[in-house]
Amino acid sequence: MTKLPDSNYHAPTGPQKYMGKAIKRVEDPRFITGTGSYTDDINVHGQLHAAMLRSPYAHAKIGNIDASAALALPGVHAVLTGEDMKDVGSIPTGWLLPGLVVPHHAAIARGEVNYVGDIVAVVIADTRAIAEDAVALIDVDLDPLAAVSLGSQALADGAPLVHDEAPGNVAFQWEIGDAAATEAGFAQADRVVKLKLRNHRLVPNAIEPRASLAEYRAASDEYTLHTTSQNPHIHRLLLAAFVLGIPEQKLRVISPDVGGGFGSKIFQYAEEVIVLFAAKKLRRPIKWAARRSEAFVTDAQGRDHESEAEIALKNDGSFLALRVRTLANLGAYLTTFAPAVPTYLYGTLLNGVYKFPAIHAHVTGIFTNTVPVDAYRGAGRPEATYLLERIVSKAANELGLDPSEVRRRNFIQPQDFPYQTPVALVYDSGNYEPALDKALGMVGYQDLLKEQAEGRASGRKYIGIGFSTYVEACGLAPSALVGQLGAQAGQWESSVVRVMPTGKVEVLTGSHSHGQGHETTFAQLVAEELQIPMEDVTIVHGDTGKMPFGWGTYGSRSAAVGGSALKMALGKIKAKATRIAAHLLEAAPEDVEQVDGTFRVKGVPEGGKSFFDVSLMAHLAHNIPAEMEPGLEEQYMYDPKNFVYPFGTHVAVVEVDADTGKVKLRQYVAVDDCGPLMNPLIVEGQVHGGIAQGYGQAVLEETVYDDDGNLLSGNFMEYAMPRAEDMVQIQVDHTVTPSPHNPLGVKGIGESGTISSTAAVANAVVNALEAFGINHLDMPYTPEKVWQAIQGAKRDMPQAADD
Repeated sequence: MTKLPDSNYHAPTGPQKYMGKAIKRVEDPRFITGTGSYTDDINVHGQLHAAMLRSPYAHAKIGNIDASAALALPGVHAVLTGEDMKDVGSIPTGWLLPGLVVPHHAAIARGEVNYVGDIVAVVIADTRAIAEDAVALIDVDLDPLAAVSLGSQALADGAPLVHDEAPGNVAFQWEIGDAAATEAGFAQADRVVKLKLRNHRLVPNAIEPRASLAEYRAASDEYTLHTTSQNPHIHRLLLAAFVLGIPEQKLRVISPDVGGGFGSKIFQYAEEVIVLFAAKKLRRPIKWAARRSEAFVTDAQGRDHESEAEIALKNDGSFLALRVRTLANLGAYLTTFAPAVPTYLYGTLLNGVYKFPAIHAHVTGIFTNTVPVDAYRGAGRPEATYLLERIVSKAANELGLDPSEVRRRNFIQPQDFPYQTPVALVYDSGNYEPALDKALGMVGYQDLLKEQAEGRASGRKYIGIGFSTYVEACGLAPSALVGQLGAQAGQWESSVVRVMPTGKVEVLTGSHSHGQGHETTFAQLVAEELQIPMEDVTIVHGDTGKMPFGWGTYGSRSAAVGGSALKMALGKIKAKATRIAAHLLEAAPEDVEQVDGTFRVKGVPEGGKSFFDVSLMAHLAHNIPAEMEPGLEEQYMYDPKNFVYPFGTHVAVVEVDADTGKVKLRQYVAVDDCGPLMNPLIVEGQVHGGIAQGYGQAVLEETVYDDDGNLLSGNFMEYAMPRAEDMVQIQVDHTVTPSPHNPLGVKGIGESGTISSTAAVANAVVNALEAFGINHLDMPYTPEKVWQAIQGAKRDMPQAADD
């Protein structure tokens, strides 16, 4: 972030057989035929089942707990309360900020519950049904207390305290940028545009709900935890060292197929602690799997910002300064990366793709009586992009300039890279105008403007065109840097390449796939580098008992960090294999090349040694160079020198029905730049999914709490997810600007769609509503909200567009 490395990316030479090809995912057949193995598919002999008694109150004192009736139910083995687990450690947070208040977070609440869904007691029984029946028989004395659910309300004088150790419900105060320089920028402004906006809370809603199965072997004092995790090694580290207080090597964490994470499966949850504790206490395997209703009140939720922003401009649209104040609702407790999301993953991205002379941002982290908030797809970057792209569009509207032109005038130019922003980041590479130009051409911008004008004039059609020109920071690393910023974790990644005597290859990666397609893209990389068939490659992930230590998958880091670790390990394999081949060919290694999979002496196309010949000899060791270690296996721990910065332009086109308020997505264009594409088919799929998620936030989804902290949107009848009929055929294209920060030149794509689409759709809807004099409306754009806004605007401005 503060110092750029020398470039370590070198463009590939010659034709590539696998890399960059749109190869169908090799893992999909088992997923679409129902033969995948998810945590809840795993059953072991003698297992019992856990069911949780959860608080129906957002805030309450826990009095007497009478479990006698539950214990009397046949099939019930135990009822656990907070007193039973009083010696178990607090669930930790993994990111510390100066002055951060970290309340104790018990797996089972003791003394007080702090949100609807907080665990009060646990039943262990023969079956899930018995355990759930027994939960209903537990008699708990809960004395309700006053609660608070909105961040700004929690800061008000006299607001109920969530934790006594957090006066005013403040978890932290954090700022970035230069306040004085920003003030000077505003002093020079021809115009100041202000915007107050809410980035509302979301529920992740992965297809596979969370689940855990714990086993304990008394003879060796060892645990095994099957769980739905994006990063098994972090789970093992935190659970062993900070919660259970057991040697780390005594806990094996396995995450088999995982049905989506979106950030919500990064964290360590209370249920994982409980099943491990209960497995040892009862000497029986314990399984717990969330009902969908439990997921709504326990999975770490996302977003929930209240912000005020101001941008200082010249009349020609050039930016002078940006000032932002944000209240970040963290929920009842701090989860693993909670403090990082609204600070270093948000404040540092407020510069976007523009040249801002000065920026200052202040963030207040706030406790409330709601489900804890943490990373949700994009994590901080969608919040920053939404705020920035909304105020840029609002500024263009107030200046009477085309929103695309205002963006173009303020872009960082290609010759400016590496680019130091006013908010800490140093962008690696970028070329923003080609992406904008391509998007404008694909969407047919000029024709749309004409159709929009005609529609408004007729008073019958209200088309909105929304832009989002975004940049994100991903490939999270280097370790030393994130350590300076507060991370209690490293950010390197590992890879082991194990070549069998037959020439088949097994790769053990510290990255984890929960839908990203590692088994395909990583196999493509291996096949390309070693010149072997993809079918000869197996990718293994998700098991701390097999893999070297790794930090998992989140923040679009798998290709840039995990893929680079693999690339470097493959380089070591190739070097050793070449030395063996040279020895067999009685040539110098520098005179040997691999062509179409065969090692041969340069200029001598006849003869040569196959990859199988070399692999077999490496293991037989009958005829290898003197002093060479037998075998063909290499490992690499890759720690990047900086983040990577994908970017692009998304354009959404919507049509608003003024009679009903319904928003219809009519067209969507995405032009992204994630560097070289390892597999365009997988990239396109991730872009599609991300856009659907961002559209969901903009138009449909909203987590709603009442003032007493009761969740009012706790099921799919009340929480609207996007469906196929809500979407259109998304038009996807790319520009390619390699990153100099890693040997593959890749950036990231897993979160780009979500980061950009929310802002693009929001800008499109507001653009349509400008016909009624509306210059901002908070998401989500439900028919009722849009209709009310139009009716209000008509009452206030009867001369505005009339239907």
